Amino acid sequence: MNAIEQFLYDVLAGINSLVGNYGVSIIIFTILMRMLIMPFDYKSRKGMRKMALIQPKINELQKKYGKDQQKLQQKQAELMKKEGYNPLSGCLPLLLTWPIMFAMFAAMRGIANEQMAMQTFRYLAGETNIVSAADRFLWVKNIWMADSLFASIAPNAQALSMIPANMWQRAYETLSEGQVQAIAQSIAAVSETTLDFSTADTVKTSITTMLTALGQMPGYVEAVATVPGWANVNFFVFSITLYKQYNGLLILPVLAGVSQILQYKFNPAMTESQQTQQNSQSNGMNTFMKYFFPILSVFWCLTSNAGFAVYWVTSTIAMWVQSVIITKILEKKDAQKAQSVSGEGSIK
Repeated sequence: MNAIEQFLYDVLAGINSLVGNYGVSIIIFTILMRMLIMPFDYKSRKGMRKMALIQPKINELQKKYGKDQQKLQQKQAELMKKEGYNPLSGCLPLLLTWPIMFAMFAAMRGIANEQMAMQTFRYLAGETNIVSAADRFLWVKNIWMADSLFASIAPNAQALSMIPANMWQRAYETLSEGQVQAIAQSIAAVSETTLDFSTADTVKTSITTMLTALGQMPGYVEAVATVPGWANVNFFVFSITLYKQYNGLLILPVLAGVSQILQYKFNPAMTESQQTQQNSQSNGMNTFMKYFFPILSVFWCLTSNAGFAVYWVTSTIAMWVQSVIITKILEKKDAQKAQSVSGEGSIK
């Protein structure tokens, strides 16, 4: 992790140490991050709003000088200078937030990886309280697995293979001496090798060894047991497995899709974007994204852990609320500006 990722990782871990639940912690963490980047969103929305206001004038210029591109560009530049509009003001502020967002995703992924590694070690140690209260969230039994009827409550082979070596090592170093001894006994029962998380190759070998040992742990076997006749069932282009101890009820993925639909329909930022691109070729792409993005959101939340789904739903709702607030502020400023101009009399 770089410095920013580590800082955000510590922030999320610190919030959890106070509230004692990662689901609630992710909600608080997401809201704090949205507040952090709100000034950038404000700048972007201000630019989009300005562009929406001058778009009719640009359309007139395009009709008048459409056959002379050089003249058109000159007139557009003059118009934007007169209106005090910077073409980069709509997108540049948001681009500046990308490093923060990427660092935030990395921090949440780091927490998820470390907690899944810890749960794996608890299974290998023969413990009974594998999933702590901090790992549960409402109807979701394990927030580090997907909110789905088709996901087990225990980390599976695919999830474990995605955990990097440094997270395995970090989790291993937090174990007590008794846990380390119990894990060593479980590993010794199936292999003469010891766990090594120093390189990608040794991690791969260690995961194979751990999966073999987990196959002999009653708690883990019970956690990943499938409903008879429902293992790898082909369903159209998908293959699904129904677990006896399923992890969730598919509520978060559905909420992700619904919230995206509602955001697109009621978000003032979306309306301004449509006004800006009115009568442009990109309207077809906007219509496509209107229906495609909610479906993509559902897919992401189905194939990611429930912690990411909690973030996605919270972020979508927070963005809508933030957009409404920014719109109210801009409308108030526009009204004050119009009233000021009206009070000065007509302008020649």
